[in-house]
Amino acid sequence: MIRFNFFAAFLAFALSFSGASSSYASGVLWTGSGPAAARAEALLTALRAAGDHGLDPKWYGIADLEKALVPGADPAAAEALLSAAFVAYASDVSTGRVRANRVDKEIDIIQRTADKAALLQAAADAPDFAAYLASLPPKGDYPALQKALAKWREKRGKVTYTPMVDGPALKPGMVDGRVPTLRKRLAELDFTVPPAGAVADLYDEPLVAIVKAYQEMKGLTVDGVIGAKTVRSLNTTIDERIEQIVANLERRRWLPEDLGSRFVFVNTGDYSMMFVNEGKVAFQSQVIVGTPKDPTPEIQSTMRGFQTNPYWTVPPSIAGEEYLPILRRDPNALAGSGFKIFASWNTDDEIDPNTIDWSSIHPKAFPYRIRQDSGASNALGYIFFPFNNKYGIYMHDTASRWLFTEGSRNFSHGCIRLQNPLDFVDRVFNGKNGFSKERVQQVIAAGQQAHYTFPEPITLYVTYRTVSASPEGVPTFRDDVYGRDKRVVRAMGRS
Repeated sequence: MIRFNFFAAFLAFALSFSGASSSYASGVLWTGSGPAAARAEALLTALRAAGDHGLDPKWYGIADLEKALVPGADPAAAEALLSAAFVAYASDVSTGRVRANRVDKEIDIIQRTADKAALLQAAADAPDFAAYLASLPPKGDYPALQKALAKWREKRGKVTYTPMVDGPALKPGMVDGRVPTLRKRLAELDFTVPPAGAVADLYDEPLVAIVKAYQEMKGLTVDGVIGAKTVRSLNTTIDERIEQIVANLERRRWLPEDLGSRFVFVNTGDYSMMFVNEGKVAFQSQVIVGTPKDPTPEIQSTMRGFQTNPYWTVPPSIAGEEYLPILRRDPNALAGSGFKIFASWNTDDEIDPNTIDWSSIHPKAFPYRIRQDSGASNALGYIFFPFNNKYGIYMHDTASRWLFTEGSRNFSHGCIRLQNPLDFVDRVFNGKNGFSKERVQQVIAAGQQAHYTFPEPITLYVTYRTVSASPEGVPTFRDDVYGRDKRVVRAMGRS
């Protein structure tokens, strides 16, 4: 509920803003004249429809606003309440209801902020206030997500929901009592499910084909096996899908209205990467991203170039958690993959792993530096793209290319593995600066470490979009493997 004391004080501050127009400076925006009354009614109309943006009209004290505008009510109180509600709504719908960086420690983006005094000034100056309110939300795919939200809210209460029962993995060809439930659940999700054969409980090939189509749509491993991940996905409720759309509307409001004419957009939600140049998609690729334990953060940064044949310096956490147990079993186990161990992070003095009592080393206080030489087995592959961020992640090639055949590609410790890095840099340079992909391949084959600078810096957006929608509002959902969508929705309710 809106509290008059705070917002009256805010309004007094806002009205002291220099250069205000007459209606703004006089503190009369919503009462006392025909235009003011029309402005107030347009605001109430927008607030009542706040749910179209995944926002809640109650957050803006809609009941108090309606009472404040009845004949005989205090106009000063009405002015304060409506101004406060307008500023809150205009800020929420244009730049996001919550501060993204406070929602999750794995989010560090440059979020826009709304200038409250400027918003009030714009309200006073707008020749068509209703049109001005309608212009505040983002463009692009935002309206499509709104349509998807409306469609799925219509579904709520109108469609049935039959949960799958947990159990052992259901594999093609098995006879299992869960098969009829699986058919029913897929039909509820608008899949055209073939009728059962003579044995109703047989998980036959026609049904396996439908399950594979479902798995591909959701970014799951496409194997037709009904395992724990597929069961969780099938059991996602309509309310949970609605929450996902709400979270993705909010996430879009965090980003700049205009992403620029030249940028890289990595979506960890569907394991994809896109390079836009001069406003057109110039390159697309699959990516591998972090596991739920080590999620890839949402960040904004700048890419300036790349390096060939990089070393990989193992982060202390990975050294302690993953490599220390290996060294305890066999001190020479890492040498075969090109790893060297150095006495500390401040020296290049290599040490013999056989001289260390690895059982005495604590995994949380790993004192040595482990580095993998460049080459075919290097974890970073042959190309490395650094960019500034507080998490120490980067984009790189990979030696484990077979992982790109998986549907759910969250295997890394947070870094972004790019499927076709040489093709990407070839499109970035696009013949400029004498760049030649063939010469880079020769440098890589020779084992040389070389640094290349892009013709111009590229803005990088790493985001987590778990819902996309067609212009008609037909959504495609990816599962919320990081749990961030739920955290965003909870934060919106608390804000």
